[in-house]
Amino acid sequence: MRSQLARAPTARAGPGAAYDLLLRAWHHGSIMSGANQRISAYVAIGDSFTEGMNDVAPDGRVLGWADRLAGTLAARDPGFRYANLAVRGKLLRQIVADQVPAAIDLLADAPGQRLVSIAGGGNDLLRPSGDPDSLAEIFDAAVAQLRRAGLRVLLITGFDPLAFPLIALLRGKVATYNMHLRAIADAHGCDLLDLWGMRSLTVPAAWSSDRLHLNSKSHQQIAVRAAEVLGSLPVADLGGNGQAPLVWSPPVAAGNRGRGAWLAARIEDYQWAAESFIPWIGRRLRGTSSGDGRSAKHPELSPVPQLADDA
Repeated sequence: MRSQLARAPTARAGPGAAYDLLLRAWHHGSIMSGANQRISAYVAIGDSFTEGMNDVAPDGRVLGWADRLAGTLAARDPGFRYANLAVRGKLLRQIVADQVPAAIDLLADAPGQRLVSIAGGGNDLLRPSGDPDSLAEIFDAAVAQLRRAGLRVLLITGFDPLAFPLIALLRGKVATYNMHLRAIADAHGCDLLDLWGMRSLTVPAAWSSDRLHLNSKSHQQIAVRAAEVLGSLPVADLGGNGQAPLVWSPPVAAGNRGRGAWLAARIEDYQWAAESFIPWIGRRLRGTSSGDGRSAKHPELSPVPQLADDA
């Protein structure tokens, strides 16, 4: 921790330089948990984000950031074991009721340091009734249960939903929920993966065509950031003059672009509504979920399958 903070004033010129490095260092595992020894077993729990939906390998397997992170952790320990219990469409209560106890059971007899990542609540916040305060209470109880079991816990915040105007309406709820998650991580001594701070996720190019799930490149970026947070990869050097500045404001409005670009954007909106948004509304009205009838892709602790793509 001392070495990270010591570099802050000289990372690059300007008053924001020290803050940038301090922010990333504070989320690094060596500061959050003080436990950077080798991780021998990892269970990922959550919804479609952790399942890895829309990050598909050439052989057809669904990958995702958690599978990619597991590959990084496995490279450090030949005996490493991994399970992924996440299922698309799950609400936070379902994740806590089904996946949290299962993760504890799977890791009960695992040797060495045992890690659980937990991400959830996004599907709840998409609904009009989604309340970040109530969700935080559920999340806090789940994290307390995991910590009582002696597990290292990685919490993941929500991303900043600036990329698309309709999803951006949820920005206030997501920001409130994120602050609760930060408090929970601090209270229970957990690692924290801050997706809001990953500004590369705030542009349409980071997302797949359904506008709800990240593309493969974004999953790769998140896997690298998670490994940095856990201390399994060195934090990227913030020095030099080539680093792109952080962008906090919304993208340029469509009205400031040419008519052709505006028309193309509207066609994309129509296609998205027909292919993704209307079916999503239909599932809500029917009381069904995209995860109904689905089971976890890696339900047991086992060696990590080799990734088919290294792109």
